[in-house]
Amino acid sequence: MTEMNTDSTSKDIEFATFYVGGALCGIDILNIQEINKNFEITKVPQASDYVEGILNLRGRIVTIIDLGKKLGLEPVNKDKDNRNIIVNSDDEHIGLLVNSISDVVLAQKKDIEPAPSNIGGAKGKFFQGVLKTETQLIGILDIDEVLKD
Repeated sequence: MTEMNTDSTSKDIEFATFYVGGALCGIDILNIQEINKNFEITKVPQASDYVEGILNLRGRIVTIIDLGKKLGLEPVNKDKDNRNIIVNSDDEHIGLLVNSISDVVLAQKKDIEPAPSNIGGAKGKFFQGVLKTETQLIGILDIDEVLKD
């Protein structure tokens, strides 16, 4: 039987990456329930400006948030590349509307550097840190902070 490495600093984390407002962002793949392109969104009167509306996902009501607006970036342009990243938050399903999906990136916790206060125009409080790859800089979202309010 092989011994499991329980040192959290060397544990691999998989991040689903995506584009929003020109910025490349990532979320720990364990926070994601699914990614879809269901856009039968019903507007919600008097909701916050970043709330696109709600959709029915197999009998569950999902609130859809324009992640660009929420992060203080430009709103997500509506086109065929858009996706909803469905995450769980306090036993509620939230959909993050993003411009497009990119790759799954494998990283170690020790490779994530502290986030600057302003990442590509986005509000730094929404980010846990930054992951540098050979070719890109990925802002790692703090999903709990994004979904507050």
